Amino acid sequence: MRHPSQVLFAGEKPFPMIPAVDHYAGSEKLITKALQLQNELGPIFDITCDCEDGAPAGADREHAEMVVEMIMGSSNRHLRMGVRVHDIAHPGWQQDIEIVVAGAGQRLAFVTLPKPSSGEEVRIQLDALRRATAAAGLDRRIPAHVLIETYGALRDVWEIAALPDVESLDFGLMDFVSGHHGAIPASAMRSPGQFEHPLVVRAKCEIAAAALANGAVPSHNVTTELRDLAVIADDARRARNEFGYLRMWSIHPNQIMPIVEAMRPDFSEVDQAAAILIAAQDGDWGPIRHQGLLHDRASYRYYWELLGRAHATGMRLPEPAEHRFFG
Repeated sequence: MRHPSQVLFAGEKPFPMIPAVDHYAGSEKLITKALQLQNELGPIFDITCDCEDGAPAGADREHAEMVVEMIMGSSNRHLRMGVRVHDIAHPGWQQDIEIVVAGAGQRLAFVTLPKPSSGEEVRIQLDALRRATAAAGLDRRIPAHVLIETYGALRDVWEIAALPDVESLDFGLMDFVSGHHGAIPASAMRSPGQFEHPLVVRAKCEIAAAALANGAVPSHNVTTELRDLAVIADDARRARNEFGYLRMWSIHPNQIMPIVEAMRPDFSEVDQAAAILIAAQDGDWGPIRHQGLLHDRASYRYYWELLGRAHATGMRLPEPAEHRFFG
């Protein structure tokens, strides 16, 4: 029986099936704690090792080398660790890329590029990433996640989303608001203002639309709430249901599970997706009738991506679907 990934997206770029949470950790201590939690819960969240804000002043090389050791270590069981490098205006951004790709490129899940001010700047960093990959003798293309947090990047967001190897567009709310020189109030950095201020809403919608139209995952900014789980979950739910974001940043372990649960598909839809895809596979992906409704490859694509998101968030799938599609 042919797998849906072989049939449903022939000749197309398949949509990335990556975890719904991108958890940031800067220091060796915090990265170690994040890895311990990831190994307890499973690969339902990514870990981004921060070589930008996480690096001690004057110790950029040493910090990047520590990150390489963590990615190459035995605790990285799920291979869902990425790295945020310095922005293009920093003199050490190329050094970051060269160190992490040469040392850990085979196990590196992605590289995050912060603060570009144009599509051209993203292209320059992607070229450097490809050169480093070739120099390391790697037979793979490392995905890139691009932070949209300046007006220049927002202006070029559709161009950026269409660049090769861009897997995710991430909204950097704090820097975006700060870059408006006080024209957007500080209340727009938190809820409910972040979902109501017109300039922020416009940015969120444009980023999500550009990402989804170009086969990239839109990733929502952090929530500043660290303790109230209901607030964290509500922010994630609004990002998912009102703005189309399929992934969200986390900056504290308390935030991970509320975001994961808010990003999960509806349970009833998961059961329906499993039944439809099993029947479709049994029919070699021709049209089928299910519960009185006709389904073909258009609906199969929808249900396959829904099932993939459910699996990436750790949902328990019906056993036949788990065995057939993710075994």
